[in-house]
Amino acid sequence: LSMPKINFIEHNGEQHTVEAASGDSIMQSAINNLIPGISADCGGECSCGTCHVIIEPTWIEKVGSPDKTEEAMLSLNPDRQPHSRLSCQIKVSDNIDGIIVHLPEFQY
Repeated sequence: LSMPKINFIEHNGEQHTVEAASGDSIMQSAINNLIPGISADCGGECSCGTCHVIIEPTWIEKVGSPDKTEEAMLSLNPDRQPHSRLSCQIKVSDNIDGIIVHLPEFQY
C-alpha cells in the first residue's frame, strides 16, 4: 500500500511530516496524526472550513482548483490566500507525495 508523505507547516514554522494512506483526504491524514490547526468540525463534508490549508505554490497545479462548494466555503474565510484549499477536498495519492501545506494561524 502506497504511503505518500505530507509536510504540514505551522504558522510558526514548525514542520510535521506524516505518511498518509492513499485515498484518504489530507484532512483525515492530519486528524490521524494529531496535526495542530486542523479541527475538521464537519468531519470532511466541506461545510465548515476548519480544515483550511494554504498549498505551497509549486503544488497547486497537482491539487487543482476548488469546486463551487469548496469555493463558497473559502469565500467566507477572512484568512483566505490565493492558494487556499480545504484539506478535506484533496485526496492523498502518489501524485502529491511530498506536498507542502501551510496551516493558517487563525485555526489554532
